[in-house]
Amino acid sequence: MGAIIKALTLSTTLSTTGERISMRIRRRLPIPLAVLVLVGALALIVTLRKHAPPEPARLLPGADGFFYVNLKWIRTFATGKLPAVSREAEYQKFVEETGFQFERDLDQAAFAVHYPQSWGGGTGGSASEPRFSEVFVGKIDSPRLMSYLKKVSSSVEDYRGFDIYSIPLEGRTVRVVMLSYNSVAVSNHPNPDVIRGMLDRSRKLASPFGGPSLLRRFYRKVPLASLSFAILRVQPNEMSSLNGMGSWSLLFPRPAVAVISGRFLRAFHLRAEAFTDSEADARAITDKAAAFLNLFRTAESSVGTQGTDADVKAFFDSLKVEQSGDRAILTAVVPPGFVRKVLTEAPPEAVAPEPPAAPATPAAPKESAPAPKGRRKPRTPA
Repeated sequence: MGAIIKALTLSTTLSTTGERISMRIRRRLPIPLAVLVLVGALALIVTLRKHAPPEPARLLPGADGFFYVNLKWIRTFATGKLPAVSREAEYQKFVEETGFQFERDLDQAAFAVHYPQSWGGGTGGSASEPRFSEVFVGKIDSPRLMSYLKKVSSSVEDYRGFDIYSIPLEGRTVRVVMLSYNSVAVSNHPNPDVIRGMLDRSRKLASPFGGPSLLRRFYRKVPLASLSFAILRVQPNEMSSLNGMGSWSLLFPRPAVAVISGRFLRAFHLRAEAFTDSEADARAITDKAAAFLNLFRTAESSVGTQGTDADVKAFFDSLKVEQSGDRAILTAVVPPGFVRKVLTEAPPEAVAPEPPAAPATPAAPKESAPAPKGRRKPRTPA
């Protein structure tokens, strides 16, 4: 009997002890579990942001093409400022009144290209030519810029506490709005809701899932750490009607999506991929591009390489075209010397020295004055 009582007592004690341990575990478990969940969420966010388009590009509206460039990093790799651009009268006035110089103060730029609706259902609406929407990030003097915009605008719309300036330019309306102290949105799309949407997206919490569908879909094809990229829907038949774009129809037999990128890894690496609907289309693009390259190299070898810039020659020699399934891929390596020549400011043009001032010619030279040297003597009449 005593043994049974001891066994029951021991069992009760163990049960009580187990319950206490279990309660302690339950009390302490949420803390490390919460830490693990937080670390996992942060890792997921970092991973998604790494593969997400840059913030200025995510603010752009839906479009048929996108272009992004990080000028801040390009200046770093170029070890200097970007070359000065030619200043026409309007740009010179803009610089004087705002203090903003694109070649010096612009850090990031993102562009959206809107094709006319007649170009295979483009996003530009009834416009007859492509329209553009942009986001610029840089060192901006906000009061001076807003003062300039107010001066040149024909009207100002108050949208949710922000001023949207409408500026008439070449028969179009360009709308401009300050998104923040260092960013500006611009659009000449005929629909005013386009720039309003850009402003609304800038007010929301930045999300790696944001951005236009075409940009999100093909940005994953852009190599990591690219300083610039372009994603473009190619409509060869329609684009051939636009001045300067006829070359697209020479390479692309059918519509495709082109992804072009550039990144710096000891040299500037260029990569262009054409995503087509079939291997036959990719093969056609690859063959045409290879034919152009062979034609160029044949012409170069026929005239010889004497006098050819070594960096330029190295760039063209690095061009390579290949096919991978339904993709046509072109790659090239731009030597650092070539990049510096393109990005650094060109040396000032040589100014021809002024000729020495000619001695003043006397009003009535004296007969006794000796004739200047080198002057031909008058002929004696026969």
